[in-house]
Amino acid sequence: MAQNLNVIIVEKTGTLKSLMIKEYKEEELYKKCGFKKPDGFKKHTDWKIKLDGKKYVISVYGKTDGKANMENKYDFPPPIDNTLFFGSCIIICYVVKDGNNELFSLTSELWIKMYEKLFGGFEDLVSTAIEDENEIDELENVPKEKKTKQGYLKDGFVVDTDGDDEEYETEDEDSDAIDDTDDTDEKDDLDGENIEDIGSELSEDTYDYSSDEKNKK
Repeated sequence: MAQNLNVIIVEKTGTLKSLMIKEYKEEELYKKCGFKKPDGFKKHTDWKIKLDGKKYVISVYGKTDGKANMENKYDFPPPIDNTLFFGSCIIICYVVKDGNNELFSLTSELWIKMYEKLFGGFEDLVSTAIEDENEIDELENVPKEKKTKQGYLKDGFVVDTDGDDEEYETEDEDSDAIDDTDDTDEKDDLDGENIEDIGSELSEDTYDYSSDEKNKK
């Protein structure tokens, strides 16, 4: 039993709320989360964390059964990152002393530090953006004739796009030449077929001149 123990309530919306418990009783934690019955309410994980030279154990209690639209939207660290909770959850903190776990008041600030550590740390995007803005442009003082149209420094690997266009045009011409050869072959084959067809028609319609001369006589 501990007096004036601070815990963290994770509401179903994902909002964190600090709550002071005057008399801690594990069997009654479900009431702090707004549940009328303890059915299904239990501890789901223990995280062991070392922070600022101290060892902590963080426990999470909650329910994994509930009604629709009561799902908890908070993103918990592994191994319960894929666990679907319903309603509010509660986070309890212990400090390890002489091999024993003693209840310890958990503030929102301390939990945020632990949360980041459990996730492996987060990159400070704001600081990174500021550093990018203040970064010096190394090509700012380079003469125009030494840079490409896109503003890159000319070297053995980067050239103007005009040179690239010429190279592509050469490839296109080669490909066109190949296509023309194919078309010519197809045309020759087709002409040959036409000649054979025409020849067969002429042979069928051959006119017999000898019969006309006999009739005239």
